[in-house]
Amino acid sequence: MLPGVIPFETFDRDTISRYEDKLAIARSLAAGVASGEVIGAGSGSSAFLAIHAIAERFKAGEVADVTLIPTSIEVQLTIASLGLRVGDLAADTPSWLFDGADEVDPDGNLLKGRGGALFREKILFRATTDRRVLVDPSKHVKHLGSRFPVPVEVEPIALSVVIPELEKLFPVEIEIRKAEGKDGPVITEHGNLIVDCRFDGIDPDLEKQIKSITGVVESGLFQGYSPNLVSI
Repeated sequence: MLPGVIPFETFDRDTISRYEDKLAIARSLAAGVASGEVIGAGSGSSAFLAIHAIAERFKAGEVADVTLIPTSIEVQLTIASLGLRVGDLAADTPSWLFDGADEVDPDGNLLKGRGGALFREKILFRATTDRRVLVDPSKHVKHLGSRFPVPVEVEPIALSVVIPELEKLFPVEIEIRKAEGKDGPVITEHGNLIVDCRFDGIDPDLEKQIKSITGVVESGLFQGYSPNLVSI
């Protein structure tokens, strides 16, 4: 077991909201995994439980040769610690992916990125058309942005250029995300900053508008991807 990776059997379920709902969803998804598959593995608590549920089937001998492509270093360490093969988009092509979401609207548009893994999550979404998103009832909203701001990953040197451009999209609030446990802002795995933008309403093309700003690496909006929602 690698340092910092929590075994499933000793995991404190009280640290995960709606644990029983998410566990049921994770096991439902894991039941559909076949031997030899290459699968994209997302971030967040729902995806974390799904990885462990897949590992349970692997250890029981129900599936073999499963490869998971991670969306973050934390996910990579979890996959490796559980004895599953860690894949890489440079060499492996996922047949499907699973991931969580912070919000999902009635049309299947998503808001993601509270964990900060925007860039690699979006790359995996582009790498396959079979996108399975794990959502418990609390994730459904009438409109994106109802509960959380839109995270925007920004190159640090471009911050003075990006923020004025973001302001032209009329957010009600813009804030550089602050780190917990240390002074200063959150730094992503790719050395970038996260700017959280809260909007009164989110237009269907807002993802494209944000991405068109020079210096923006990625946003937490996933509009028009038509994911398959896995829920209970």
